[in-house]
Amino acid sequence: MPNAPAPTVTTATSPARTPVVELVVLDMAGTTVSDDGLVLAAFDTAATAVGLPDTGTERADARRYVLDTMGQSKIEVFRALFGDEDRARAANSAFESAYDARIDTGVQAIAGAVETVTALRDAGIKVVLTTGFSPTTQHRILDTLHWHDLADAYLAPGDAGRGRPFPDLVLTAALRTGVSDMAAVAVVGDTSNDIDSGRRAGASVLVGVLTGAHSEAQLRTAGPTHVLASVADLPALLLP
Repeated sequence: MPNAPAPTVTTATSPARTPVVELVVLDMAGTTVSDDGLVLAAFDTAATAVGLPDTGTERADARRYVLDTMGQSKIEVFRALFGDEDRARAANSAFESAYDARIDTGVQAIAGAVETVTALRDAGIKVVLTTGFSPTTQHRILDTLHWHDLADAYLAPGDAGRGRPFPDLVLTAALRTGVSDMAAVAVVGDTSNDIDSGRRAGASVLVGVLTGAHSEAQLRTAGPTHVLASVADLPALLLP
């Protein structure tokens, strides 16, 4: 069989050149980590636990909302869905328990993710991995993948202010790594919420990847500077 063509870099805009980058803020699930649909499976468990009907319009609308808000803080998603703090916290607790129970066998590194982070750091670029999960769930994923030494830092909404689409995760990453200017920051993720978060923080490179929750059309509504097939293509974009 002939070799498949190499993935191409597509751009939402056409900058004269990619700015010099000091920090890359990388999303986890869908961008550097594949979880084989565990988010929706864990959501269904959580929704049932707090009394959402198993079938029907209410369940379908809730699942659609979860897909649309992929990348956001999960507790905030449940607050928006249920409008009641106690019910939202109960759903979030059930979600985390269901997700954590499947992490050991359900998550794996996206092809090229480790090599990408290593190449960036070898080139002197700081890398921070971020998530919409709680810090506890994030650390469980890091334990499973043996990634605690992979990046320069790891952030979740629980320890970095608000989750996406707010800029807090990106701004905290910049503060932790001491970048000279927000224009020297690249934000990479598989959802429009990742892109929105980077823009609000002032990052100049906003990269969507096609390995996760949102389609290219959904990503482009957020106005990324680039859309890549996967995180494996990032070094070709950012490194000389």
